[in-house]
Amino acid sequence: MSASPKLSGKMPDGQPARPPALHLTGLWYKHRMLKISPAGQRTIVAQAPCRADLAGGTIDLWPLYLFHPGALTLNFALKILTTCRITPLAGKRIQLRSLDTKKEEAFASFDELRSARRFRLPLAARLLQFFAPREGLLIETDSESPAGAGISGSSALMIAASAALARFTDRNLTLEQMRVIAQNVEAQIIEVPTGCQDYYPALYGGVSAIRLDADGIHREAVPVAPEEIESRFVLAYTGVPRRSGINNWEVFKAHIDGDKRVFRNFERISAIARSMHKAVVSRDWNEVARLLREEWKLRRTNAPGITTPLIDKLIAVAGKHGGKAAKVCGAGGGGCVIFLVEEGAASRVATAIGENGGRVLPLQVARDGLTVFETPVSQL
Repeated sequence: MSASPKLSGKMPDGQPARPPALHLTGLWYKHRMLKISPAGQRTIVAQAPCRADLAGGTIDLWPLYLFHPGALTLNFALKILTTCRITPLAGKRIQLRSLDTKKEEAFASFDELRSARRFRLPLAARLLQFFAPREGLLIETDSESPAGAGISGSSALMIAASAALARFTDRNLTLEQMRVIAQNVEAQIIEVPTGCQDYYPALYGGVSAIRLDADGIHREAVPVAPEEIESRFVLAYTGVPRRSGINNWEVFKAHIDGDKRVFRNFERISAIARSMHKAVVSRDWNEVARLLREEWKLRRTNAPGITTPLIDKLIAVAGKHGGKAAKVCGAGGGGCVIFLVEEGAASRVATAIGENGGRVLPLQVARDGLTVFETPVSQL
């Protein structure tokens, strides 16, 4: 089970405060060129993990789950982290910097940012428009997720940035309020509906069952040892970034337009997610594999663009070396694939995937979700 999110003024595990590993090589002098606020001010750092989804994806789009009573989504947090760091600046200047994409953007004041319509860094800019800071700041973001991986890197970063900006602007938000803000602002950015499941692993860590009910969304921790998940799954990146939301949007439209085949498939996807939840809790991995294969078949029927020749190849190769089932993460069309393997076969499957065009990513369950802490500006 996962621990509660850490919203402290210290580093995790009680260590002395220090800046996180944000790939800052070559950026130290850029920091010194900015007019940092006087001593006593503190840099705010927020980190949130990505996720791998096992079952019930796409049905987490409102209002689709309302048409399928008992719908739930099953996923687990990955120790592939996103980070947002906010440093106060003297004056009104607002500086945006993405360390992983190597993009920057600057505004003379918040008024200039608020009136802008197009951004090089829309995630940070749109959240800044919502939180409306009164002081100047440097906001830096970073992600360990490859581009377009389908493991909710953007949604996890939305949570990290929302938490950091809430702290900076003295907004006292509940975790559910933070989820709503992040989800709604992300929908503004990608201009299609967004599901809710991606934000809960980022907030809580661990393995989650997210129940989608008429009275709201309810997250439950799934009582399974993280080590068991880690020994039975392999995560691979296909190196094919895809535009997030496109496949989900196509399926969403078909459902809302009354496509009976899509409706029936979602009824089955909902039932699979409930059954998989029970199978994971009881550690019936053969049943989990069977359900994973069935869900992948249904998803390919709903949206043929969810797969690619490389994905099909890697799934076939994995099956010859101990792989029992596989599915794409997120909306598909490229990105990451998660493989359920026979006990003891993870290394063998990973090697085969790497030899056939896939990039194996480290798979470790993030025990903790959102973490927020502060460190003195003088440490930059």
